[in-house]
Amino acid sequence: MTEQEIIRGCQEGKAQYQKELVVRFSPMLMTVSRRYSRDNESAKDNLQEAFIKIFRYIGRYKPTGSFNAWMRRIVINASLQSIDKACFKREISGLDELLDQPSTPADAYAHLGAEELMNLIDQLPNGFKQVFNLYVLEGYSHREISEVVGITESTSRSQLVRARNYLKKMLVKRDRIRV
Repeated sequence: MTEQEIIRGCQEGKAQYQKELVVRFSPMLMTVSRRYSRDNESAKDNLQEAFIKIFRYIGRYKPTGSFNAWMRRIVINASLQSIDKACFKREISGLDELLDQPSTPADAYAHLGAEELMNLIDQLPNGFKQVFNLYVLEGYSHREISEVVGITESTSRSQLVRARNYLKKMLVKRDRIRV
């Protein structure tokens, strides 16, 4: 079955095409869901909610964009909706001071494996983790993050800076323990 056949079959409500969509895309979408969840169980719950929305709104899908990107966005939104947004309601002051700190070169942690890095990201507090994932891994702008999560752009920027600093501290601590 081609992707277009699956989409058309799902738009017509045919169970065999819905099953094929779930089987084919679950691994990729579970990876996305896992980035925004604290554990596999909540990631599975978020993915299930996302599939319900995918099937509900697949009739609105327009083949002008990537089907994968369309589904990923639904998974991200479903995952974010399941998380308490209280941690985003507070703005921090002194953003300029945080932004003036020297940044770490992009290749400074190139020796880390993907799984090890994802484990470190998973330890971030929810607010930091969401903004970090959306900005760094998904490529969202701060404006898009503010719209999706319901925060201001400055809060998004500050959460990203704080997430990066938190990761740096975890890496330093990790390196000290290894020595």
